[in-house]
Amino acid sequence: MRTSKTLSISLPPAQLKAAEKLAKRENRTMSELIREALRRYKIEREMDEVNAYGRAQAAKLGITEADVVPLIHQLRKQQRQK
Repeated sequence: MRTSKTLSISLPPAQLKAAEKLAKRENRTMSELIREALRRYKIEREMDEVNAYGRAQAAKLGITEADVVPLIHQLRKQQRQK
């Protein structure tokens, strides 16, 4: 029994040509190329959410970008002392 389903998508001709060229260069099928693109897209969205959460928490705590490296050094020093 088949474990995947077929999906039809439409792409502008130039984008399709670029995708086919990339798939050929990487010795992938178009399906593999699209699956990888979707995996990366999902990871990127998840990282966007994590970054947004981090920015919101930093704003709540009044932490600026300039504070980050010194805070990391401070935390690592505390961890070593334990």
